Amino acid sequence: MKQRIKKIFYSFPVQLLAVQLRSHLLLTFIWLLLALFITGKVGNHFGIKYLFLEPEYIGQVNFWSFLILGMGFGAFFLTWNLTSYLLNAPLFPFLASLSRPLTKFVLNNFIIPLVFLIVYFVSLFRFEFYREHLPISSIFIHILAFIIGSIIIVIIGSIYLVYTNKDILDYTRKKSKLRAKIQKSIQKEVDLVQSGFSHQRVDTYITEKFKLRLVRNVSHYQREILMSIFKQNHINALFLQLFSLVVLIIFGYLMDYVWIRIPAGVSLIMLMNILISITGATTYWFSRWRIPVIIFILFLINYLTSFDFLNHKNKAYGLNYSVPTSTISVDNLNKNVTAEIVEQDKVEMLKILDTWRSKFGKENPKMIFTCVSGGGLKASVWAMNVLQNLDKETEGKFSDHTFLFSGASGGIIGTAYYRELCLRRKMEGNIDVSDQKYLDDIAKDLLNSICFSIVSTDLFLPWVKFKIEDQIYKKDRAYLFEKQLNENTNGWLDKRLNDYAQPEKDAIIPLMLITPSIVNDARRLIISPQSTSFMTIAPIGVGHPGRVEVDGVEFKRVFKNQSADHLRFSTALRMNATYPYILPSVHLPSSPQLEVMDAGFRDNFGVKSAVRFIHVFKDWISENTDGVLMIQILGLDHSTKISKNESEGVIQSFFNPLSIAADVMKLQEYDHDTNIGLLYDILGPKHFDILRFSYMPTSAESGASMSFHLTNQEKLDIIKSIDVEENRANLDKVKKMLTPN
Repeated sequence: MKQRIKKIFYSFPVQLLAVQLRSHLLLTFIWLLLALFITGKVGNHFGIKYLFLEPEYIGQVNFWSFLILGMGFGAFFLTWNLTSYLLNAPLFPFLASLSRPLTKFVLNNFIIPLVFLIVYFVSLFRFEFYREHLPISSIFIHILAFIIGSIIIVIIGSIYLVYTNKDILDYTRKKSKLRAKIQKSIQKEVDLVQSGFSHQRVDTYITEKFKLRLVRNVSHYQREILMSIFKQNHINALFLQLFSLVVLIIFGYLMDYVWIRIPAGVSLIMLMNILISITGATTYWFSRWRIPVIIFILFLINYLTSFDFLNHKNKAYGLNYSVPTSTISVDNLNKNVTAEIVEQDKVEMLKILDTWRSKFGKENPKMIFTCVSGGGLKASVWAMNVLQNLDKETEGKFSDHTFLFSGASGGIIGTAYYRELCLRRKMEGNIDVSDQKYLDDIAKDLLNSICFSIVSTDLFLPWVKFKIEDQIYKKDRAYLFEKQLNENTNGWLDKRLNDYAQPEKDAIIPLMLITPSIVNDARRLIISPQSTSFMTIAPIGVGHPGRVEVDGVEFKRVFKNQSADHLRFSTALRMNATYPYILPSVHLPSSPQLEVMDAGFRDNFGVKSAVRFIHVFKDWISENTDGVLMIQILGLDHSTKISKNESEGVIQSFFNPLSIAADVMKLQEYDHDTNIGLLYDILGPKHFDILRFSYMPTSAESGASMSFHLTNQEKLDIIKSIDVEENRANLDKVKKMLTPN
């Protein structure tokens, strides 16, 4: 037994695993991270596991999507093995005495990939059989497609390496001519071996025929010969890795073609590929100095990208960046909220309010303010689902009674599509707003395009440009996000901001306030085709300057000279849904340059905008309406759950004081409840009410993730949530209010 254990321990596969765990933890950790993603142990809230368990390609999850995912894995498998060979081969000099040393290295380096594949296939089977309820035959086809895709890439890489790599036979024939030439070139490998590592003892290895062979003694070979073989193999490996990066860049150039937008899971794997390549190259070239070199490179990158020519800052499409910038200062913001300016804007808004009121008869109508929450594609689909049901139950009266839409992130995207459908119904008359196909439109994937652009262009700085009117911008993940969104929604949201100005003035559609957060000072940017200076400061601040601070920046007025009305509406939606790192922050043409991102950091529920508007026009509302109904459409359960913190270690408890600062959404809810209480006081309990439609998963396992990608089961779960008792009761209440007969 002891001899058998010793034989296993000193086998090449086990020794390779030991070296990986001892010396190259990052390379091993990447496999672990992918496994944690797939099993949902990491990133489950964001639905990362579904990128691998249900890859989507051109809107379909099928043989081809799994084939492409398998090809991505095959490329990752090759890169990891090439990097491992680059770093570890000199520790096993017996390899150089064998024919096809790289092939034998890969065959013996199977333990980590095999464990990963077992985890993946088990997770895939459990997901598709127990959750998606797919037949065994379909699951088998998906697994087979993944395997075929992996094999295709491995074979392509292997063919190149077989015909370019040299082995011991090639070098022994040319030994006399080679020695002087290679003496200098092998120094890297010698340094690597001598940098704290010694040769690993290996007794047996696995051959191409999957048989065990004893390791031969290589002491009779000159060290220069052995190291030169590794050197030449390494150059070919580095060339293959470089070639894969070039392919990615070419793909980025073709991003406008739908077929080139690979599944998001593949893009994530490619990102890991790049990380492995960089780590391996840095370790190979700098050996013991790799950590200081990496730190130096990071500082160097940070310094170089401080210059404009190496720092791509995403722009708001449609704005004119070639004219002098707008100056942003506290004094200038105060000048935009003088009593005269605010009064003028209020007069214009009162005209819109009167037009809206004229749609109804003598009896004062119920006035609805609809506030939608953020939460990725889940919030988009939930908002669309609720709005369609409200529209259907009230026979279209819901949109007529709604005066204002406000919200954040994904929720406002779904709401914007619903509003566009209502506009087309009024203008064309042949649109069924509650049609299932429009819900399907808004549920289509957006993540593939974002992830694809990150690895194909954004990492290497966008170089492809496009033009809107006379302005030139660079193509990055923001561009591809908007393009995909417009493709998903039939191009109907591909408009300028000002295209909605007249329909809003004529009260054909509700107003919509888009309010991304300003990174510079945490104010809100108020985007609307109407003049809305009254939304940038509390009413008391207009008549009594200096009492309160301006808390918003009016986009239309501040960026008037930069063609604010020409802002692409899809860009406004993107600015409102710029989740950190997933989409780039937008930089506006101002001095100092304003950087804006997701509205959720200031108000993830849209309540601030509704409360401010009602507060400003409370007198008109009291005289001309039958009261206000605020409808909240929440992509999450509004109920409060108190978490436990027992049995915590001293390190874990050290971070507890920071948890309250991190719970931004809950803090916002408490703040909003205070504001809602204010509205009850202003309008009176009989003239104000609030109804909440909360997405409630039908089970713990079926709950939709916060992502720009949804699985089929997640979509179905969101649709079914409208039939939850509380949501159905609220639907009935709205129906009775608007259709009493």
